Amino acid sequence: MSENNEKKTYYKKTQSKSVVKYISNNYDQISVRIPKGSRERYKEFAEKCGTSLNSLIVELLEREMNNED
Repeated sequence: MSENNEKKTYYKKTQSKSVVKYISNNYDQISVRIPKGSRERYKEFAEKCGTSLNSLIVELLEREMNNED
């Protein structure tokens, strides 16, 4: 491990291709534009919530959609 305790993961090319194929077969991708400089704030907030930024966005959207009903 490096000095800042980050764990590095190394994948073989075949593993990487499999992951990319799995993701492309099972997930859609969208792009969201946010104000410059906001990404890190949003990411830190998601980490405080114990989740990734992507998961937090999906969770919030689902919650709002369910509240409409």
